[in-house]
Amino acid sequence: MGLQDIERNPDEHVRFAAYLDKLGHVADADEADLLSRVLTDPDRTMARSAVLRHLDRRAADLHPGPAYEEWAREMTRVTIDHPHLAQRLREWSIFRAVTLRLPWQPDDLLASSDWLQLKTAAGTNAEAVELLAEAGRTKRIRHTARTGLKTHGRG
Repeated sequence: MGLQDIERNPDEHVRFAAYLDKLGHVADADEADLLSRVLTDPDRTMARSAVLRHLDRRAADLHPGPAYEEWAREMTRVTIDHPHLAQRLREWSIFRAVTLRLPWQPDDLLASSDWLQLKTAAGTNAEAVELLAEAGRTKRIRHTARTGLKTHGRG
């Protein structure tokens, strides 16, 4: 199914699945253009959801390696007019820094979404997990962090 066929389909569920399929197979060189095109779909909520799922999948694969930084810059350029998507990319960069033990700011982690705090609370960076055990936004985040500390013999 071509992109124009997807865009003409009146069922947003069909378009969502088709967009995810296209995004899952897109060549790196065409990724930004395809994301831009998906974000023009009249159902903006569905389009952003498809792009968010794609960004999460790609960031999960790329964040440990050096290719992440250039990819994140390019994806930020594409998503700059979509605050939630741009925020998710910023949070993936924080997660990357915490996970790889690169420089990161505790205030950035504490100001982040529940999604990032929970993801980080379940991680292995003792400094970040301890911070979230004490000051995580929700009971669930603090509990996850404390459980992780106990499991790893730090609590």
